[in-house]
Amino acid sequence: MSTPLLSFRDVNFGYRRGQPILHRVSFDLLTGRITAIVGPNGVGKTTLLYLALGWLTAWSGDILLEGQPLNGYGRLERGRRIALVPQSESTPFDYTVFEYVLMGRAPHLPPLGTPSPDDQEIVWQALEKVGLTALAAQPVPQLSSGERQLMLLARAIVQTPRLLLLDEPTAHLDLHNKARLLDLLRQLRADGVTLLMTNHEPDVVLALADDVLLMETGQPPQAGPLGQLFTAEHLSRIYRLPVRLVEIDGRKQVLWT
Repeated sequence: MSTPLLSFRDVNFGYRRGQPILHRVSFDLLTGRITAIVGPNGVGKTTLLYLALGWLTAWSGDILLEGQPLNGYGRLERGRRIALVPQSESTPFDYTVFEYVLMGRAPHLPPLGTPSPDDQEIVWQALEKVGLTALAAQPVPQLSSGERQLMLLARAIVQTPRLLLLDEPTAHLDLHNKARLLDLLRQLRADGVTLLMTNHEPDVVLALADDVLLMETGQPPQAGPLGQLFTAEHLSRIYRLPVRLVEIDGRKQVLWT
């Protein structure tokens, strides 16, 4: 059996001693699959992404990247392997879209190095993928929220990561751009990229995820295949309201009352 790309082993974490947020988190991410982190607000979904990125250090337990301790990788080494698409990000300077996406190439540059023509070509390819080539010279503050989200995905793509972390990636998108994003994420999976995302939209989880990580307050999360865990019983328990899964035109939908 191949080594999981990312593993959490009995990980515990909180921002204040005596007030844990994550309890005994254990799961494996297999290469080339999409895992959705599902659960109510405040259970630590974004915190889990920051732990996977190495921005936070677990109180106890182990986080392994390709079978090696995550904290054994340097910052640039992690940046060449893992990328994050956050929910939002402040931009203190009026970078153009091209300049902002180009910053994603930083982990691949030598110390004090400048981007090469090859790096710039990688940026153009990423902008074409997300549909932002026409806005390459646009100042970032002039973008809509949906355009910013696509730009953040382009910046992550140019890092050429093996693991892509996404925090509510569809939150600011209209239906057209949401469909475009889902197609992009499926293509990344087909290209061998492993994805771990938080998402509050059941239709997105059902349309995209191979596996889920169900999180609820004060309990260790449950990890497993989508069809096994993304059930009305489990969703009703973690969200504390009646949930039904119904099939409409051959597709499952989540209904709640």
